[in-house]
Amino acid sequence: MIIAGAGGVGREALDACLAAGLAVSGFADDGLAGGRCRGLPVGRPDEAPAGSAYVVGIASPAVRRRLVALLDARGLEPVTVVHPRAIVAPETTLGDGCLVLGGAHVSSSITIGDHCQVHYNATVGHDTVLRDFVTVYPGANVSGSVVLEEDVTVGSGAVVLQGLTVGAGAFVGAGAVVTRDVAPGQVVVGAPARPTHPRS
Repeated sequence: MIIAGAGGVGREALDACLAAGLAVSGFADDGLAGGRCRGLPVGRPDEAPAGSAYVVGIASPAVRRRLVALLDARGLEPVTVVHPRAIVAPETTLGDGCLVLGGAHVSSSITIGDHCQVHYNATVGHDTVLRDFVTVYPGANVSGSVVLEEDVTVGSGAVVLQGLTVGAGAFVGAGAVVTRDVAPGQVVVGAPARPTHPRS
């Protein structure tokens, strides 16, 4: 399999793959193509071999979407990677191409869409729904019965309280405490979280 993205999250994805016993043949990254990362070759995404398995190791939902579209069109197959030191509880489903890093705790009866990421030491509470391309950064705490719509990012150490909805494309800043629903496209920061400006 290959990892799309050879930056920090890509290398963390490699760590998860190695811990899970998944053989990685290389990385795909436009910016680093032609070099090597952690001893593995780095090629271009538009030259990735058809039929290969892949996971995207890039935190940005927009960049992840672009790479997924390119790799899927080339005939590659997304694979979900869960670090063996992560906890994924019963009755939880993960879509295609997800990445769950070490120390993450994904609780019971959660639905996670395609190409989502739950980073190390993040927690996701019971009955929560993560739509496609959601990113939950390290140490974030998403409480139970929350809905994170498509392309949401929850920053490092942020908290989303029980039963709330974070609208599509919204960004929750690091350390924010979300106490009310967040509108689509909003950036919210602080405790309690308040909007700053729409995402462009």
